[in-house]
Amino acid sequence: MTHPNPPYPPPPPGYGPPQQPGQPYPQHPPFPQQPGAYGAYGYGGYPQDPYAMQQRPPLAGWGARVGATILDCLILGLAPVILMVAGAVMWITGYEDCSTYEDSQGYCQQSTGMTTGGLVMIGAGFVLSFVLGFWSLYRQGKTGQTPGKKAVGISVLRERDGMPTGFGMAFVRNLCHVVDSFLYLGYLWPLWDEKKQTFADKIVGTVVVRVR
Repeated sequence: MTHPNPPYPPPPPGYGPPQQPGQPYPQHPPFPQQPGAYGAYGYGGYPQDPYAMQQRPPLAGWGARVGATILDCLILGLAPVILMVAGAVMWITGYEDCSTYEDSQGYCQQSTGMTTGGLVMIGAGFVLSFVLGFWSLYRQGKTGQTPGKKAVGISVLRERDGMPTGFGMAFVRNLCHVVDSFLYLGYLWPLWDEKKQTFADKIVGTVVVRVR
């Protein structure tokens, strides 16, 4: 007796048991991959930037940045200013003494040391200011912090990866503060900016964050 319905059609290629003894089972075609998807189920892939997976520290407020700048001026500028002021006083005193007590040839032997010493102290103050300024930029480039920033607990980091900028970019950022100084608008910009950046921060790609 024959079956009233026609037989089922053969399975498509790649499915079912092997057709001949010893023949391996065919491999199933791979699941379609979507661009940017992780695996075959459409889950989002891991981000390429490891810093994007971390919890980024909060941005530093404008008041903390101003406080760090004031502290840096006091810490780094106090000793050079004292030297330059003391040198200026010595030079002025020696110059006035020479104008009053010069000898018959117009030369003041007693006050020459005062004027020379004053000029030396003024020069030493400028040199010390220069050295401390570069040392501060080196610290900021290597660790993200100057002495003032460390005291208030903030740090300057690269926006793209959260790492310190290095000395070169710290120096460039310091030069870019010239743009901030125009009507002081750049220094005030963090008050309403979403990323609390000055113009210099935007140019070099840095953010100032709280580290404690």
